[in-house]
Amino acid sequence: MRLPLLSLLLATTLLPAQAPAKSDRPAAAKASAKSTPKAAAKTTPEAEAARQTLKQTLDAVDAAWFGESYQGISSVEMQGTLGIALSGAAVNQKVDSLSQGAVKGNSQGGQANLRVKGTYFANGDFKTDLAGDFGNLLYTRRGNRGFLYSKEQNAYTTRVDLPPADAPKTYMSWFRQTLNDIKAVYIDAPTFKASLAPEETLNGHAVQRLVFNAPTQGWDPKKREQSMASSLGFWKRGKLEVMVDKTTKQPIRLDFRNDEQGVQTRMDFTYGAKGHLLSVNISNSSRGFEGPGWLRVGYGGDGRMSNVAGELKSQDKTVSFAMDLAWSKTRTTTDIAAIPPAGATKRGREDMETQLMVGLASKIFDLQRAGLNLRSVAIGTK
Repeated sequence: MRLPLLSLLLATTLLPAQAPAKSDRPAAAKASAKSTPKAAAKTTPEAEAARQTLKQTLDAVDAAWFGESYQGISSVEMQGTLGIALSGAAVNQKVDSLSQGAVKGNSQGGQANLRVKGTYFANGDFKTDLAGDFGNLLYTRRGNRGFLYSKEQNAYTTRVDLPPADAPKTYMSWFRQTLNDIKAVYIDAPTFKASLAPEETLNGHAVQRLVFNAPTQGWDPKKREQSMASSLGFWKRGKLEVMVDKTTKQPIRLDFRNDEQGVQTRMDFTYGAKGHLLSVNISNSSRGFEGPGWLRVGYGGDGRMSNVAGELKSQDKTVSFAMDLAWSKTRTTTDIAAIPPAGATKRGREDMETQLMVGLASKIFDLQRAGLNLRSVAIGTK
């Protein structure tokens, strides 16, 4: 799965192996090819300058954040945690609101925790162990074969998504393809109207502000669920403003909003002497999660990321994660060989996924009742 890097890196660390259907990329490429003549006809010099500057920025990110340090690196082992915590005050306020003051809550709060341990190859092979309040799962794939096992159901399915046809062999190429996905949406496709804002100074840096706008519908407070594609694809529409350092071409500040998804956030980036990303400070105004956040990245002596951690916090809610990373050039797919436990029942994929989604929806509904503004994933095949 190649999620866009600027979609908060958090999703990248937790979902790298759950690739979208292989039809996603060809469809996007086909749409881009069809739209190119139309986009070219409407391109203005200002829009072209904005797109070219963004391209330079993504190339600078590729070189400084990733680049040569990941040449030949074929796999990464990740181990860590994800947590969601709600204070008792948040739960009690929700109870009071729903009952219009007729019932007074006496909750101590609510939380959900997930432990993640997995090995992921750049070519799409993986093995992931997930354990915690959302259940205990083992999900693995090598080549075109694999399985998803649920401990709670003591059941598994062997129908898994196939790896992408254009899967890279190393993580240097994997990161580059991730950035190419962003280029395809913001630079190559006609979806966003691009423009340049006047040059300015930010924190002592001479910066150029780039603006990309693709208006969305407004927020619907009654909408309680949506497709996974809509959840993960929120960055493909909205308004993006990027302040770019005119010397290094690296992003200094990013503002993004998608009114339909209730997303509005600002990110400020800091860098080390070698141009490595060190931290992202977040000012979040997203629906139900107004408050600060942060992302911190640590590096080993080899110049590669060794750990990544982050947190989003509002008055009564906290979402946090922490991952340790171990990169390798020599690990092979035999290291992730696995079979379903003896005695487990084999099921069809749709039946298995429906049961898992029912459990997930139930847990999310519990969190929603406790005060977390989170839309459930729609149950169904579409």
